[in-house]
Amino acid sequence: MTLSTESNAIKRDYDLSQALDTGSGLHQGLTSYGDAHFSLFLRKVFIKALGYSEDALSRPIIGIINTNSGFNPCHANAPQLIEAAKRGVHLNGGIAIEFPTISLHEGFSHPTSMFLRNLMSMDTEEMIKAQPVDACIMIGGCDKTVPAQIMGGISANKPILPLLTGPMMPGSHKGKRIGACTDCRNNWASYRAGRIDMEEIIGVNEELAPTIGTCGVMGTASTMACITAALGLIPLQGASAPAVSAARLRIAEQTGANAVSATKANRSPQTLLTAESFYNAAIILQAIGGSTNAMVHLMAMVNRHPLLNGKFKLENLDLIGKNTPLLVDLKPSGENYMTDFHNAGGMTCLLNRLRPLLYLSARTITGENLGEVLDRTPFRDFEYSRSIIRPISEPLYPSSSLAVVYGNLAPNGAVIKASASKDKRLLHHKGKAVVFENSQDLALRIDDPSLEVTGDSVLVLKGIGPIGNPGMPEAGMIPIPRKLGAEGVTDMLRISDGRMSGTAGGTILLHVSPESGIPDSPFGVVQTGDMIELQLKNRRLELLISEEELQARITERKRILMSMEGDQSSPWLQRKTRRGYRGLYERTVNQSHQGADFDFLTAVGP
Repeated sequence: MTLSTESNAIKRDYDLSQALDTGSGLHQGLTSYGDAHFSLFLRKVFIKALGYSEDALSRPIIGIINTNSGFNPCHANAPQLIEAAKRGVHLNGGIAIEFPTISLHEGFSHPTSMFLRNLMSMDTEEMIKAQPVDACIMIGGCDKTVPAQIMGGISANKPILPLLTGPMMPGSHKGKRIGACTDCRNNWASYRAGRIDMEEIIGVNEELAPTIGTCGVMGTASTMACITAALGLIPLQGASAPAVSAARLRIAEQTGANAVSATKANRSPQTLLTAESFYNAAIILQAIGGSTNAMVHLMAMVNRHPLLNGKFKLENLDLIGKNTPLLVDLKPSGENYMTDFHNAGGMTCLLNRLRPLLYLSARTITGENLGEVLDRTPFRDFEYSRSIIRPISEPLYPSSSLAVVYGNLAPNGAVIKASASKDKRLLHHKGKAVVFENSQDLALRIDDPSLEVTGDSVLVLKGIGPIGNPGMPEAGMIPIPRKLGAEGVTDMLRISDGRMSGTAGGTILLHVSPESGIPDSPFGVVQTGDMIELQLKNRRLELLISEEELQARITERKRILMSMEGDQSSPWLQRKTRRGYRGLYERTVNQSHQGADFDFLTAVGP
């Protein structure tokens, strides 16, 4: 660029109609100094300190969110993905600028990554809005990262393009494939039951996560990756290509190219995502036997959308499940790993198999609708593919891999991953409750030899809902009492107001709403010895006491809580006065059937 040309560009920038906070590129979101001309002038002073020319700054600006962290092995390939995404942006006429946000890892977040999901969504939203980006590539992968980014992106409403880090490869132990984290839990349960010794569990520990990347089974990370593809926000291969593969880098380059295209067409999430998009996501969730966590995340994402808030509810996920078979044979519902899913054709194969059920008119980030994407990406069907991704006529599980139940114990619903039940007889079961009031109570008593419990008992854990812990910890997979494990019991009916890992299995009811932390919660008054009945076919979860007795218990509980109002040790008083992010969380988080989002972040506000 010549000096005279650059001078003309600068002069054009300071034309009043250009410099006001209404444009694109550097002109948008000007810092408030009371003088739009000066704001733009100062912005250019500092961006030029990084070596950018006027020519570079005149192009579409694509932000790249960098969530790399030394505490996040799931995101360890972020530097390589950034370089590949930048290449895609620059080859297509844009300029890419990276910036950081919070990074969350499931195993390194206290008290739980779900507690921090809403904080990450706020960080994502505000940084997208605060900085002069025309579109944003969001690098993420680990469980709560992707939903947090999509939630924040929907609220910011600039074109967003998730770029997922991808799943890890499986390891090997004694000639058998193993991988995080279904096999983490299976082997730990064997160790607790005394079936394997300390030396062997240490050997297993070395092989469960042999490479970087997200868990290599159909846990929450893989589930959200598949859902993101179903929403039309990423290339289809982007759901399953391994983190350590060259394919993952090519996907990053393609994402960069797609970002420039999305900018020019202004494909913002509130115009791109429709009810049909989320119906497709729910169909995929059921067909992959995905994580129950996704049900919370989907509701949070929907309720960020001003046109969809309140129009897509938890019962929609259940209704969709009744007509959707489980097709994908991956742990924890099946036997295989994400590398197998990818090699079998991944989302391209799965979407083609499900084509009769899908809303093909739903739009994607490329500007095509889903039907057009499938038309140009045919897949070759072969025997191995059919063994991993079943045809609709030969499902792994006929329908309702995930289900929602209601009843006097869960008026707003509870969820169950029926396909991951180890003992299907427990899906229709009646038994006496063994109640643990909170996680501490569970830790103290679950392995007590004197605990009155049998294989027919119903284990109940309270106090781990959105408010109660706080943050809905993945403690819903209540361990089998050690004495029963030693007797060979591998599954029991378990109920909680918390979550479980998407990598976990068992006959486990989760997300009971309202949680026990709410004063008038029926779940909060369950007592040891009460009879509880689950009838999955009828979608019922009942506490078998009279309505009069239930209401009397709730009234008495509220009376006791009110009498503690002045007690500084009362959790109810502490929640009203607690400082910091935890105080904000406890006072504003909504219930799990609404997405466990902050009420003030939903599209309709508090």
